[in-house]
Amino acid sequence: MTRKKESRAGKETVLFICSFNSVRSQIAEGLLRARCGDRYEIFSAGIATAGLNRNAVTVMQEIDIDISHQQGKPLSCFTGRTFTHVITLCDHAHHALAGALPAGLSVNHRHFTSPSDLIGDREALLAEYRTLRDEINAWLTEQFPGCPDFRDEDRGR
Repeated sequence: MTRKKESRAGKETVLFICSFNSVRSQIAEGLLRARCGDRYEIFSAGIATAGLNRNAVTVMQEIDIDISHQQGKPLSCFTGRTFTHVITLCDHAHHALAGALPAGLSVNHRHFTSPSDLIGDREALLAEYRTLRDEINAWLTEQFPGCPDFRDEDRGR
């Protein structure tokens, strides 16, 4: 993984990384693609992989963003690729990458706690996933100024 200004399409490239590429990085990929897919090529990966989390798919569908076609990918799928922005979304991924990065490549890091290990009724779990989605969305607004914000204020979230 190396730093590069733009992709072949002339867009900056973004890679979101978390532990399993099933919740946080998938939500971030879907949000940024919906908000600014015309300006960025967006990818996500995990240190390891697990299937796409159905609760993540559900809360994204609530704001009319379909991530059901996205798939979990290991970071090794991107070996040799170059990215303008490499972003870790959990401490595990950040620490795993710390010693493996090429000299001069910096990683933007923001830890988000995944609700995937929580136990409870479906509505309580979905509330946690909505909170995560909205936290990631707010953070993306700070990191990528000028991208339209898709938060649905009418839903009170």
